[in-house]
Order: sequence, then structure tokens, then C-alpha cells
Amino acid sequence: MTKTITIGNVPVEVMNRFDLSKRLVALLKNDEAVVAGIGNTNFDLWAASRRPQNFYMLGSMGLAFPIALGVATAQPKRHVIALEGDGSLLMQLGALATIAAHKARNLTMIVWDNQSYQITGSQPTATAGGADIVDIARACGLRQSLWARSPQDFEAQVTKALASGEKTLIACKTDDAPPQGQTHRDPVLIRENFMQGLGVRSAKTFAPD
Repeated sequence: MTKTITIGNVPVEVMNRFDLSKRLVALLKNDEAVVAGIGNTNFDLWAASRRPQNFYMLGSMGLAFPIALGVATAQPKRHVIALEGDGSLLMQLGALATIAAHKARNLTMIVWDNQSYQITGSQPTATAGGADIVDIARACGLRQSLWARSPQDFEAQVTKALASGEKTLIACKTDDAPPQGQTHRDPVLIRENFMQGLGVRSAKTFAPD
């Protein structure tokens, strides 16, 4: 049975992060870069697709959005997508104001909000107590910020964001299901493979078992 959470009188489905990760990857057609935050966010992206244009962060809470902004600035003709959990984003909320003030328009930010620090013991985050990621983002100046109401709505919003040429933040309420894999933890190979995927460096292909 589908669980829903009411946000501002709008029912929002509690969705599965891995399912949404697969849906996201299926929508990517133009070598878009994807920067995934630490922990379960990048574990599920790894399990969904090991594209060379994916960057799997290790050990730095809250830096997926800033790194993605750097990539979007360096490669303005490439769309960049950042994936972040609510706990990590809460560590670096100032990044939202910086991104809003920046001229880069080729950036889509996706927040997996399961209202907990799931990987460290499921301690509740501020979003469990009422903090609204979308309201916070809008207050920082990111006008194109909204909740995905269902998996189908998520797909529609991602499709629109990829075509719009506007900075967009899409927040999703997600469940507490465990990730479907775990990223191969070699930071040098992750970096080199990502740079090769972006066409800025020749390197050995990163394709571990």
C-alpha cells in the first residue's frame, strides 16, 4: 500500500530511492553528468547504472550540490544533475543560496528526503520535525523548486527540467529501504573515470566487478 505525506495540503507519495534512481537514469539521453552524494544516494545510483558520467562522492556530507555547480560552470553545454539526501543537504544549506545567485542554468538538484540519517542509525533529521526542503530552497532564491508527488510526476518533472534550461530543485519523500548495492570505493578511479566521461581526460576505463 502506498504511503503518502501531506505537505502544504498536497499529498506526496513516499517513494523508493532505487526505483527513482532507475527512472532518472532511463531519462538521460545526452551524456548528462550526475553527481551523487555520499552513502545510500550513490549506492543506489551505482546499482542503477555505472555510467562514466556518474560521480560517486565518498565521505563528504553536503558537497554534491557544490561539486555539481562546479561541473555545470565548467561545462555549460552539458546538463548536470545532483543527487543529495536530506541529511547531507542540511549540512550545507548555504549552497542553495550560492547556487541561486550563480548564473549556471544547466543544473538540476534532486533531494531524497527520508527524514533520517539512515546510514548512521536512522536518527531523525530536521525534515522529520517539519523543515520543508522546497520552502527553504525557494526562500534561498531557487524559484523552480517543487515536490515530486509520485514516481510518474518525478519523471515528468525531470523531463521538464532537462528541457527547460532553468535551475531546478526536485524533492522526493523516500522510504527507508536499504540500498541495492555499494559503490566501489576507489576515489582515484572514480575521479579519473568521471573526467574521462566528461571528455576532459584520457584514463583507463573504470569497470570493476
